[in-house]
Amino acid sequence: MCGIVGYVGQKQALEVVVSGLRRLEYRGYDSAGVAVISEGELEVRKKAGKLANLESLIGQDPLPSSTTGIGHTRWATHGGPTDSNAHPHVSENGRIAVIHNGIIENFAELRDELTAAGVHLSSETDTEVVAHLLARELPLAEFDLTVAMMRTCALLEGAFTLLCLDPHQPDVVVGARRNSPLVVGVGDGENFLASDVAAFVEYTSEALELGQDQIVTLTPDGVSVIDFDGNPVIPLAFTIDWDASAAEKDGYELFMLKEIAEQPRAVADTLRGRIGKDFRIQLDEANLDDAVIKKISKVMVIACGTAAHAGMVAKYAIEHWTRLPVDVELASEFRYRDPIVGPDTLVIAISQSGETMDTLMALRYAKEQGAHTLAICNTVGSTIPRESDAVLYTRAGPEVAVASTKAFLTQIVAAYLVGLYLAQVRGALFEDEVRSILRDLDDMPSKIDLVLDTVEPVRALARQLVDARSVLFLGRHVGFPVALEGALKLKELAYMHAEGFPAGELKHGPIALIEDGIPVVVIVPSPRGRAVLHDKIVSNIQEVRARGARIIAIAEEGDESITPYADDIIRIPEVPTLLQPLVATVPLQVFACEMATAKGHDVDQPRNLAKSVTVE
Repeated sequence: MCGIVGYVGQKQALEVVVSGLRRLEYRGYDSAGVAVISEGELEVRKKAGKLANLESLIGQDPLPSSTTGIGHTRWATHGGPTDSNAHPHVSENGRIAVIHNGIIENFAELRDELTAAGVHLSSETDTEVVAHLLARELPLAEFDLTVAMMRTCALLEGAFTLLCLDPHQPDVVVGARRNSPLVVGVGDGENFLASDVAAFVEYTSEALELGQDQIVTLTPDGVSVIDFDGNPVIPLAFTIDWDASAAEKDGYELFMLKEIAEQPRAVADTLRGRIGKDFRIQLDEANLDDAVIKKISKVMVIACGTAAHAGMVAKYAIEHWTRLPVDVELASEFRYRDPIVGPDTLVIAISQSGETMDTLMALRYAKEQGAHTLAICNTVGSTIPRESDAVLYTRAGPEVAVASTKAFLTQIVAAYLVGLYLAQVRGALFEDEVRSILRDLDDMPSKIDLVLDTVEPVRALARQLVDARSVLFLGRHVGFPVALEGALKLKELAYMHAEGFPAGELKHGPIALIEDGIPVVVIVPSPRGRAVLHDKIVSNIQEVRARGARIIAIAEEGDESITPYADDIIRIPEVPTLLQPLVATVPLQVFACEMATAKGHDVDQPRNLAKSVTVE
């Protein structure tokens, strides 16, 4: 979850590192710190709180000129967000500075070993033990920092990305990666390390993928990679297809507002090049084998949080179009219940970052059982796509706000494409049926644009309800995962009680939550689709309205049958039932964003949350 940056070159390291940390602050903002090498000495500054606190400290106590440095923004795991627990951590002899993302699972054993040897630890973190271990191993490695890192990694258990400096090797940064993100940026006379390409895209678009259990050594003139056994590795190169301006606010007050507004283009980019002139699906880059697809007898979707809600929408579409059974599993629970997967199973892993630890571990378990795997991901070169048999990139561009918006919509669109491709290959749909659905999909960016043009009443409603203690969300069919996503956004951003329910489950318990004046948001199915769904949800509305609820209906244009039963109606364009989540979700994103703003919360960086969950 933490943000990590390393630099060696000709520029002032502090400027490069802090610039990178600003772009990565969404990954962690409990504390921040930097270390640079100057005249054979380590200089460290670190401070609890957001990056601004560190910048203020450096303003009061400036760092010397340096062209080699590392920096870190922390999301606390071991030890609270304090100055002493902030990274970098320095060995007792002042020889090693370390920053870390992940969890060292055997840190207690290692700490006890170090303490018994007389080492004094000054923090509560698992990371500090690595600094002391590296300092201990350095002489045994004949003062080769790369070899010392290799020896140290052999002692560690868990998930980690590590970056370290030794002031006696002033033009060297060494990093190590196991189950946690790390990528190399390749420049001219300078090189970069970071947990996300956003940290260095301002300086270079050329990057290298680092694989599992690899160590990388950076100098101004080169990059070398070995595995944990010391064998040379040739990393895979790739080019970043967006520039630094894509990660800026571009005139918007909030990253979330910008990313909500980018959704029509993001959906269009996800579709671009994947619908042929004959309106057949073309997923050449996904590397899906038609012979394998024809033998699949079931599909499993593994994901967490918002991505799991996208998977739930996918279930309705894929089952309807392919007649294959689809299960949606929370990745955090998947491998602990002994799931039944095998060579007849297609496992679809959905992750914006491609580094979500629970999803990665579930994916590896599925592969061990012989399942075929496909990743839906937004981040090129990340771990989950690399370890999957096939990948479909969503092309949403950088998403900086912690609460996901455009990633959610593009994940749904990518899942639709996968479902239609399966149906096309397996002959489950006629060509004209596929063509009709694709035409509707092709219209979705303009439909989302229409929603964005009409959301001002949604903002006004959120401000009006700012003192509500709780908000409930109801939906049926694909409206149910939309309800879950709407509730999640409100919890994430407004820090208030919000729950999403299948409307049909009301009478089985949740209706007890209804009290006078409580806002209930209802995602209303189109009356033009399965009429029974619409009639049933009208009945559900009447049930909660009779008990004093304030009804906020998300209903399509022209559906006047809902008017007598709703206190507020938010209109969305007419779209086919299975595609409705792409337009129905947008007002809920705006509602949560405005509610949080009205409450005075930090929308882009909500408390206790980080963008990418890279620990289990």
